[in-house]
Amino acid sequence: MNDYHINIFYSAEDGGYIADIPDLDSCSAFGETPEKALAEVEEAKKSWLEAARQSGKPVPPPRYRPIIYQVAR
Repeated sequence: MNDYHINIFYSAEDGGYIADIPDLDSCSAFGETPEKALAEVEEAKKSWLEAARQSGKPVPPPRYRPIIYQVAR
């Protein structure tokens, strides 16, 4: 898979979920649910990549291997 790893975690301080892409500096988003945070960070990723291409900045390749974590509830 040639896509970027996305972290999603709950932030009590923010009262919702934060999603970030470690390979893309400062690319993160907020959502009230994990699904909304994921949708928002996907949009942020598109904008980040487009801005980098338009400004001639390098686009880093994905470094992290995708992995699926099971969360105990």
